[in-house]
Amino acid sequence: MFDIYFSAFALFLVVIDPIGTAPMFISVTKNNSVKEKSKIALESVLIASCILVFFSLIGNYIFGYLKISFPALGIAGGIILFLVSLKMLFEDADLEVKINSDNQSNRVSIFPLAVPLLAGAGSITSIIVIMNDSQGNIYDQIIIILALLSVMLITLVVFFTLARTGSFINKNFANVISRVMAIILSGLSIQFIINGIQEIKF
Repeated sequence: MFDIYFSAFALFLVVIDPIGTAPMFISVTKNNSVKEKSKIALESVLIASCILVFFSLIGNYIFGYLKISFPALGIAGGIILFLVSLKMLFEDADLEVKINSDNQSNRVSIFPLAVPLLAGAGSITSIIVIMNDSQGNIYDQIIIILALLSVMLITLVVFFTLARTGSFINKNFANVISRVMAIILSGLSIQFIINGIQEIKF
C-alpha cells in the first residue's frame, strides 16, 4: 500500500511540480490583491484536481474506445513526459505573463494556472498510465487518487503561502528545484517508454 502511494506521490510531485510553478503564480497574480490571489489559488487547484481525477477515472475508457493500446499509451506518455522534462530543464522559468487585473483575474485560475500549468499533457498522461498499471484493483486506484490529491493539497498550500507573502520562494531557488525535478522526470519518462516496449506483443 505505502509503496504504491509513495511511488504515485513521487511521480505526481515531479510532474505537477508545486515549487517549480511558484514563479508563474507570482507572475500572473502580481497585480491582484491578497484576497484575489487566494481565490485564484483555490480555483486553479480545484479545477486542475477535477480535470486530473476525471481523466484518472475514465481516461483508460476514452483510449480504449479510440482503440489505443496500453503499450502505445505508455510509450506516448513517456515521450510526452520526456518533452515536458526537456522544456522544464532548458526553458526560462522566469516567464512573465502580462495580465489586466480588472478584466482577466478570473481567467487566470483557468489559464495558465489550472491548464496547462497544473493539469497539462504530462500530468494527464501520467495519471492515465499509472492508473492503467493498477487496472482491476480499485483499492490501488483509490490510493493513487489520494496520492494525486495530496500533491494538489501541497500545491494549494504553496499558492496560498505565496498569496499571503508574495515572495516566500526565491525565484532562483525555484528554478534550481525545477531543473532537478526535470532530470528525475526524464528518467521516469524513459522508464515509461521501456515498459511500453516490453509490453508489446509481437
